[in-house]
Amino acid sequence: MVGRAKKSALTTFLLPSIVAVSLILGACQKENTAHDNEGSGISNTGEKVDSLAIEDRASDTNSATTESGSTTFTPKEKLMNTLSRHRWSLVSATDANEQPISELTDIDGQGTLVFNPETLIYSVGCNTISAAYQLQGHTLSIEEGMSTKISCNELDMAENKLNALMLGNSELKIEQSDSPVLTQFTNDNVTLVWNGRLTPQAKYNSKGETVFWAVNAKEVNCDMNGEKQCLQVRPVTYNDQGVKVREGKWRVFAGEIDGYHHEGMHEEVLRLQRYRLETNELIESDETTENDNDDEKYAYVLDAVIESAVVE
Repeated sequence: MVGRAKKSALTTFLLPSIVAVSLILGACQKENTAHDNEGSGISNTGEKVDSLAIEDRASDTNSATTESGSTTFTPKEKLMNTLSRHRWSLVSATDANEQPISELTDIDGQGTLVFNPETLIYSVGCNTISAAYQLQGHTLSIEEGMSTKISCNELDMAENKLNALMLGNSELKIEQSDSPVLTQFTNDNVTLVWNGRLTPQAKYNSKGETVFWAVNAKEVNCDMNGEKQCLQVRPVTYNDQGVKVREGKWRVFAGEIDGYHHEGMHEEVLRLQRYRLETNELIESDETTENDNDDEKYAYVLDAVIESAVVE
């Protein structure tokens, strides 16, 4: 009885001591791990992918950190990075017999495709169709989308054809280069080939500022020899309800608007994205001045034509 009592008392004394030592060792180990992570530049929540990459990054085991500390993209992330950084223009469409699809080849490069993190947008130059999609490996799955409701007349057939081909599953193949080529193989054995061009955000490495310009139908001479024709523009201001509240003075614009073609038959209001060029140190300003003569410091990209009236 005495032996058992001594053994029980010894056990009662040792167990709390062992537990305490274990807790102390565990705390030390966690502290060392935290210090190691700080030294390697990795946070406890994981390293954030560059904003130009797809936001919902996959938990692929191929993702790794190099010895220099830079993040390597998974194959899916690399593909999505290329897709989302470019605006894609349709350059050819052939059927299962490798014959051109006339509805799409006749529109002369008007077919466009843009990848956003959760939706993609495509058009043949009339309505804009936005649809949810998924990308598994190189398999693209596109759901039924939402479209604007403009009557496209001669573009109706091309729009209906492209919409039918885009829906469902297709396989993607991409050729990486400064001007990448995206080949899309649809379930109907149709081959669509798209050429990529950097989006303005990727090209200018910045977020654009939205500005509105009215454009006069009539161009004016803008050089000493009278050979160059330039646009006449003026700033337009809208309130939060989208109501036009102010128009500035007309001025000559000697630059270019990417994506805009001036026909000289319409008075138009354009929604533009304006990007500051990195080679210039510009003064911060929250307002667009009426006489902005620093156009060479900016790049202008057409977002949409929001008003158009035929000049009589």
